[in-house]
Amino acid sequence: MPTNPLIWIVVGIVGLILLIVIAVMAQFFTLWLQALLSKAAVGLPEMIAMRLRKVDVRTIVLSRIRAVKAGIDISTNQLETHYLAGGRVPNVVSALIAAQKARIDLIFDTSCAIDLAGRDILDAVQTSVNPKVIDCPNPAAGRATIDAVAKDGIQLRARARVTVRTNLPRLVGGATEETIIARVGEGIVSAIGSAESHKHVLENPDRISKAVMARGLDAGTAFEILSIDIADIDVGENIGAKLQADQAEADKRRFQAEAEKRRAMAVAEETEFQAEVQKNRALVVLAEAEVPKAMAEAFRSGNMGIMDYYRMKNVVADTSMRNAIGGEGGNSPNPS
Repeated sequence: MPTNPLIWIVVGIVGLILLIVIAVMAQFFTLWLQALLSKAAVGLPEMIAMRLRKVDVRTIVLSRIRAVKAGIDISTNQLETHYLAGGRVPNVVSALIAAQKARIDLIFDTSCAIDLAGRDILDAVQTSVNPKVIDCPNPAAGRATIDAVAKDGIQLRARARVTVRTNLPRLVGGATEETIIARVGEGIVSAIGSAESHKHVLENPDRISKAVMARGLDAGTAFEILSIDIADIDVGENIGAKLQADQAEADKRRFQAEAEKRRAMAVAEETEFQAEVQKNRALVVLAEAEVPKAMAEAFRSGNMGIMDYYRMKNVVADTSMRNAIGGEGGNSPNPS
């Protein structure tokens, strides 16, 4: 038995290291064995390195096993890189397997790009295989129908169902479902608005579908439109008659305002004339007030005598009598 304490210390340290190695090996042994038996071998040092890099070893190893079993060659480093980038590794592997079974050309890098862009790559592949139906308009947006008015002024309320499938090459950077709904709604409004009569639309609702499909509404989107079907179409209000009634009411109010304006102007003009008459009467009164002054001045200056005054009074009286006889100054006297 060694009696040197240094030897015991070394033996203790070596034993501790062996225990740690055995504990680590035991922790990863099951995953290592699963990968080995699945022909998707992942070395124990790789697993330890993943753990040190704070990577979920179980997620990476099981995802690699699934990919290899499906015949897809993806390295551990590729899966780990996507995991560290914040990607959903199991989702990507599931999407690649589904795409391969459906004979869809999808590579790992494209899947990672779509996943990192925030899109659900597995749902996109499933939609590409099994097209989905989008309601237009979206009931969640608070509207149940798309309202449009034909040329005869009758409003139609339509509801459409759009069948789409994912266009994987355009999934990154392509527009979403909201764009499809908006474009289809615009196409429906345009198709109904170009109809001569609402009866034509009710007789052939498929003319709306054909007109909308011909516009190529899926350009620049992440989807391919397979069909647009009019699920329901109802007659709404007579917008043309309502607009005419509103226009007539507006014209009535305008004419009433113009008439009131002319009446006010006439009243104002009449008031001005009355004021002018009063002004002129005042001037006449002032002028008549000057006559006695002028006569008094004429008496004082000797330019007028008392006989002249009486003759003037006779002339005035004669004039008043003549006016009375002529009916200008009051009731005519009795000729007898």
